[in-house]
Amino acid sequence: MAQHTEKISIEKAKTSKIDTVDFNNLDFGRLFTDHMFVCDYEDGKWQTPKVIPYQAMSYEPSARVFHYGQAVFEGMKAYKGDDGKVFLFRPKENFDRINKSSNRLAMPSFPENYFFEGLEALLNLDSDWIKPGIGNSLYLRPFVIATEPAISASPANNYRFMIICSPAQSYYNSPVRVLIAEEFSRSADGGVGFAKAAGNYAAQFYPTSLAQEKGFQQIIWTDASTHSFLEEAGTMNVFFRIDDTLITAPTSDRILDGITRKSMLQLAEDLGITCEVRRVTVDEIKAAAKEGRLKEIFGTGTAAVISIISAFEHKEELFEIPEIEDSYAKLFKKTLLDIQHNLSEDKHGWRHEVK
Repeated sequence: MAQHTEKISIEKAKTSKIDTVDFNNLDFGRLFTDHMFVCDYEDGKWQTPKVIPYQAMSYEPSARVFHYGQAVFEGMKAYKGDDGKVFLFRPKENFDRINKSSNRLAMPSFPENYFFEGLEALLNLDSDWIKPGIGNSLYLRPFVIATEPAISASPANNYRFMIICSPAQSYYNSPVRVLIAEEFSRSADGGVGFAKAAGNYAAQFYPTSLAQEKGFQQIIWTDASTHSFLEEAGTMNVFFRIDDTLITAPTSDRILDGITRKSMLQLAEDLGITCEVRRVTVDEIKAAAKEGRLKEIFGTGTAAVISIISAFEHKEELFEIPEIEDSYAKLFKKTLLDIQHNLSEDKHGWRHEVK
């Protein structure tokens, strides 16, 4: 029997699959918790939100998401402190960004109260899936898809907003080797690069697979017009350290306004590290590498937090980046994880406790 809060219908799973899970051996993004959040947009408005048992869904082959790609998503995490309290990290940023992404794809904005009340109801039901300990978390995937069965090329009238949850464990990210893009582009001026649109990621898979065939794990993307400015690394924002100065590209309609990125910029200020937000060229980074002034390159994002880049290639020139002791990447990662796990002061009010 479904229970009801003021705004959300809650149906609990009859049984939990949590006892079958090996939390010390998780394959990221392949295992999901007992419940999910669902809210449908029909007749020009969002209907009653629901938390229901995690389950398969069926759609008609003509559902517009399959034909015109109206699909956006977010990535966020829930953390559990040693005292059992559960926290989200800057969730309002995720809420604002999924609506920004939706609007760019002509999809309706989602109500803030539904988002937060739905998240809290979902996390309270599946709290046991969130394990304490540095690096352990519950990865949350809010997303919106167009569900109306019609193949005319126009925005849909019906949508579904959902949140599913996947436990994630602390893991060591091996440094990655990257290829700087010379031909392919992640996004272009006036496009949807700033949005977390599903198609952005699909379009990256092919050039990334070509890089992997050459022995690289990822691509550093360059601007579509000249391929001379460095913009993102794989699916992450990217930082460069020349001497003791950090440099990262400004956000634009091509570059995602990453929440980890903006947190790193604030941490740099807190730690007294000089950081420049400006366009950075391939030639500048190659010259710094040749002069021994390029100390670090790293990507930032929700899933991996920080991914260290150990080498890059451009126009058949390979540059190795030796590991250094006073790594900004490692300092930032520890500082951020301590805040997320309620182990240090949160002077910017980034933690959001789930009540």
